[in-house]
Parts: sequence; C-alpha cells; structure tokens
Amino acid sequence: MTVGHRDGGGTLGTSKSLSPAKVDEEKEASKDPGKSVPCPRNGVQGQVVMDWNGPDDVDNPHTWSPSKKMYHVLVPAILGFVVSLGTSLYPQSVKSIAYHFHTSNEVSLVGFTTFVLGLGFGPVLGSPASETLGRRPVYLITIPLFGLFTLGVGFARNVQTVIICRFFAGLFGGPALAVGAGTNADLYPPDKRVFTTSLFTLGPFFATGVGPVIGSYVDSRKSWRWVEWTSIFFGVFGLIFSMFTQETYKKIILTKRAKARGAPLPPAPTGLAFFKHIMTVVLFRPIHMLFTESIVASFAIYVSFNFAVLFGFMASIPLVFTAVYGFSHAQSGLPFIAIGIGCLLSIPTMLLLDRTFYRKAVLKATASGHGSAVAPEHRLYGAMLGSISLPVGLFWFAWTAQESVHWLVPIVGLIPFAWGNISVFISCVLYMVDTYMAANGASAMAANGLARFVAGAVFPLCTVQMYDGMGFRWASSLLGFVTVVLLPVPWVLFLFGEKIRRRSAYDTWKG
Repeated sequence: MTVGHRDGGGTLGTSKSLSPAKVDEEKEASKDPGKSVPCPRNGVQGQVVMDWNGPDDVDNPHTWSPSKKMYHVLVPAILGFVVSLGTSLYPQSVKSIAYHFHTSNEVSLVGFTTFVLGLGFGPVLGSPASETLGRRPVYLITIPLFGLFTLGVGFARNVQTVIICRFFAGLFGGPALAVGAGTNADLYPPDKRVFTTSLFTLGPFFATGVGPVIGSYVDSRKSWRWVEWTSIFFGVFGLIFSMFTQETYKKIILTKRAKARGAPLPPAPTGLAFFKHIMTVVLFRPIHMLFTESIVASFAIYVSFNFAVLFGFMASIPLVFTAVYGFSHAQSGLPFIAIGIGCLLSIPTMLLLDRTFYRKAVLKATASGHGSAVAPEHRLYGAMLGSISLPVGLFWFAWTAQESVHWLVPIVGLIPFAWGNISVFISCVLYMVDTYMAANGASAMAANGLARFVAGAVFPLCTVQMYDGMGFRWASSLLGFVTVVLLPVPWVLFLFGEKIRRRSAYDTWKG
C-alpha cells in the first residue's frame, strides 16, 4: 500500500521511507482529520493519499485473473436479471391478483408501478452505501431484503400489502442494478469495458424476455402467489452465487489494508459533511444535470421512452396475441422470447462495432502520440444503428399483428425492437461515463435511471387503454412515430458532441 501524497512529479511517498518520528507525526495527524502531514519528499504540507503499489499490486482488481474478474462481472449481471424478473413476472399475474382481492386490473397493476419506482430510487441507496461500505456489502445486504419483501407479497392478504411490499422489494433490489456499473469500472479500464458492459446490461434486459414466459405459465398452472415464489427461488440462487465475491472498490480495499497495517488514513466525511455529500452529489447533482445538461437530458428522454415502450409491452403484447390469435394465458408470454433473442444479439453487435470502429480509433490515437483516449462520440455507433432498428421493429409489429398474417411474423418484428433498445442503452452508458468521466459519470447515469424508471412505471398504467382506444395497429404505430422523432438524438451527438461538451458546466472529456 502506498501512503502519502503526490509530489510535483506525480510520485507517491510511502510510509516505509519515513523516519520513526515522521511515522509518529502521521499517526497523530490521522487522529485529527484537519491536520496535514509533511510530504516525505519535499516537506510540503498535504493530505494523506492512498494508492496502489504500482500497476502490479495484487490487491488491485485490474490485476486479477480473467476468470476472477469475469465472475465479479457476472454477479451484477445475474443479480440484475433476478431483480428485473420482479418487474417482468408480475404483469402476468395482474388479473389473478385482481380476481383474488376483488379489485380492478388497474389497481392490481399499481404493484408493478410501485416496484419500478422503487428501482428508480436504487441509486439513492446504492451509491452512498457502496462508497461507505463497498460493493460487496451492497449486494449481500440488499438482495436478502429484496427477497423478504417479495415474500411479503406472496403472503399478502390484501392488495394494499401487495402494492406496499412491491415498492420496498424494488427499493432494495435497485441498488444491485445501480452498483453494477461501478463494479465493472473497478475491474476494467475504459477501453476494455464494451463486452463487460454489454454483459451486465444484458441481465436486466434478458429478464424482460424470459420473465413473461415464466410468469404466464406459472400463473396459469399454479397461482399468482407461485409467481412470487418463483422470484424468490431466483433470488436465493443469485444470493448464493454472489456470496463468494471480494471487494472491488479501490477506496474500501485500500482503507482496509491501511487499517490492517496500522497506517494513517485520509479523513472521511462524517456527520454533517456526509449528509451534505448525500444531498449535493447523490441527490441534487443528478437532478441538476437532468435539467441543465443537454447530453444528459436528450439521452434521458430517448432511453426513457424506449423503456416505457418495453414495460408497456408487458401489458399490450399478451393483449394483442390473446385477442388476435387466440393465445391462451399460458401462451401469451411466449412472444417475449423474441425480445430475449434481440437482447442476446446485442452482445456480438457491440463487440463487432467496438473492434471495427472504437479500437481502430484507439490505435490511431496511440500512433499519433495522443495516448489511448479517444472522443466519447466513438461510443455512439451502437445507438445510431439502434435508432434505426427501433421504429423498424415497432412498425413491423404494428402492421403484421392481424389474423391474415401468421403469428410468427409480428413476433419476429419484436427482435429488431429489442436489439435496438439495448444497443441504444449500452451506447448511452459508455458515452455518458466517457463524457463525464469518474467525477460525474455516475451522477449522469443516476439522472438517466431516475427518468427511465419513472417513465417505465407510469406508462403501463395507460397502455391497455391506449390499445383499446386507438386499436392495436395505430397504438403501436404511434410508438413507432415517436421513435422516428427521437431517432436523430445519437446522430446529433455524434456530429456535434464536441461542441456540446465544451459548453457543459461540468468537467467533461476534452481530449
């Protein structure tokens, strides 16, 4: 472990180079957070800074074996799948819940809305908890709580309990989704994150394709309570799988190592300072960026609408295929397999785009002596392709879902929609993190998460009414027209992203 601070040349002093008197002085300073410690090299007063013992430090997650790093990426991917199943399983049991508690479908659907709203508040819990406790405790504490409240839904004796427990299940499931990007950043440098970002993003999206298939079958064969038990079974598997993780967050690893060696620690915010950090960074900054940063706002609108359509499909697709093709309740979830296929296709697509465009840009920058960093706009190729695929899929689905056309044709039309949706989102994650970097990238994504989960929570409440009022063709076509209007977003950012970044009030990548 390296303890000290950077001198003018960027090197770090260590406690090994200090005399006993200096070591005692540092230990005394560690007791008083406001006291500075003389730098061992130049005697300049400065705060204690911890860093790795060079690029080969065995405690640095970047130096772990490929299999070990892949396991730690799979943990948030699987937990994201588990938590998102709570979203996609539930809509298939809405009618059963309404019948059981003698209420309307709209009231029982509120349980879906409250769960998604709970997911939206995930970063509020996950971000400060991961900074204070680390990534591993967030996974191991929140997932059991997610399971307990899901258990509460399964044992509910009235619809009010269902709605409330669903909210808290989402609230404690959300941190696993929020911390996944941080775990990925802990393990891999920016130029090697495309595959891993696609992988842990695939988990929640793939759950949208698998969940309705499972939910419709379980609800028709067993009962709505068994739908909740199914969610718990997956949750137990995810918890067991994640129990063997190690901490990946640099700050926590170095702090624990310093404590074990009795070395001085840099001051950490506590009390009022920690509360101020939560209010300004965790809560206020994402909201401020959402309304003042054109990059954040434009992608928030785009991704939020795509999520709204995806979540709305959980109500509208079973409606279309039962009304038009006479699918049974158990069969009504089968069309979602196409969404799962579209999500799977996104990984080879993003890898191909990365090798074809992004890696070439990195090699070109390196050859010209500018290092390996390239403009964030090179992350937008997936979003540009996805922006075309989204309306194609929606119009395909809209105008082929009729009795004269085989049911397989509109199902196939869902593949380009799902492929485009996840491609846009993966590009959005990579672009935002590269643009706003470590300092503000998490806040930018928190703003995006808040917007998309609010949209995803509200839209399904009016989806069935829209499809009944406008008709199946024109309701889906309306969604397609909106995606056409939003299609230019990644293209405009690709062409004018540099100018937009330079006008940002936040620190952004300047090259």
